[in-house]
Amino acid sequence: QVQLVESGGGLVQTGGSLRLSCAASGRTFSSYSMGWFRQAPGKEREFVATISWSGASTYYADSVKGRFTISRDNAKNTVYLQMNSLKPEDTAVYYCAADSQFKRWYVTARPAEFGSWGQGTQVTVSS
Repeated sequence: QVQLVESGGGLVQTGGSLRLSCAASGRTFSSYSMGWFRQAPGKEREFVATISWSGASTYYADSVKGRFTISRDNAKNTVYLQMNSLKPEDTAVYYCAADSQFKRWYVTARPAEFGSWGQGTQVTVSS
């Protein structure tokens, strides 16, 4: 099992930027894909972005493509989500998640394939 701790959330104005971090411990971080999901009040949790275990492949939800960038530093056991040009509709609790499969050969956006989740960090974008 892996432990995940998110940080970096906060309140930002429309058009602003935030960088979320997720620190992992308890498992070989570099062998597992990582993802970011979010959940807005009254809505279901939705996929945001994912990065392969090697960092070579990434995949984004259409709603954030071109504005958000996922990256990872395997030496620091940390995955990041750089969020630019933020919009009020980006307001949500953001969750970091770790893939349950060792060195999955494809990047996945399916929540069921992520076996470990962080506690979440709140991002609020004011209009």
